[in-house]
Amino acid sequence: MSDVIKTEFPFELPIGYTDKEGNSHRHGVMRMATAADEILPMKDPRVRNNPAYLSIILLARVITRLGSLDPINTDLVEQLYSQDFAYLQDLHHRINKTGTSAHQATCPKCDHRFEVAVEPTEGR
Repeated sequence: MSDVIKTEFPFELPIGYTDKEGNSHRHGVMRMATAADEILPMKDPRVRNNPAYLSIILLARVITRLGSLDPINTDLVEQLYSQDFAYLQDLHHRINKTGTSAHQATCPKCDHRFEVAVEPTEGR
């Protein structure tokens, strides 16, 4: 039996990106980051001028799909609502830290540990 490593994770944005034609894009895929994804943006002058810009570049590199949009780039990530941006930052952190998009939870009664998939709900 081989251990298959999951490297891509589907997501649904809480609000979604609306393109110029008025189409909403909420469903996408994010891949795990590579060392290059983490290191190469540090050379970008936008990051040197504003270290917070690292998150924009990093997300533009690891989001492989958002609806029917192509390409995913920093301009698109900059236009996301802050709630969607925060959701993607959290997802990036979870999948690169734990290898899963789920949160770890513990039952308060029996201390059983389990994973909970957290997806945004309508109207959030």
